[in-house]
Amino acid sequence: MYNDFMKRSNRIAVVGASNNPEKWGFRLYHHLKNDGFTVFPVNPRESSIGGEKCYPDIKYIPEKPDLVITVVKPEVTEKALEDLLFLGIRKVWMQPGSESRKAVLFCKEHGIEVVYGSCYVVDGLKEEW
Repeated sequence: MYNDFMKRSNRIAVVGASNNPEKWGFRLYHHLKNDGFTVFPVNPRESSIGGEKCYPDIKYIPEKPDLVITVVKPEVTEKALEDLLFLGIRKVWMQPGSESRKAVLFCKEHGIEVVYGSCYVVDGLKEEW
């Protein structure tokens, strides 16, 4: 079901990556890094995460990501979608709690493939094995 989203060759931006081990943005980012994915942390409040440069916004990432995963409040996801559209990024995975009806409709209206209501690690990666 999630094959295009789960490719090891995907460069992934995690919007909401965090240095706080209690946050899902920390867990998701580190899980993906440890699993061998190329991951770009995005968070305007952090300068680095896990020893890697952290970007304040998707548009500052030096390589275009193939996929963006959001682990933020819905209104932050909605703002990030405008950048995805502008940058030509066509895949987004909204972690539970980061989605909104407005965000999902935006994706559908603009041809952005979207997954929501499902956890990337729990639901997506388990299908790969």
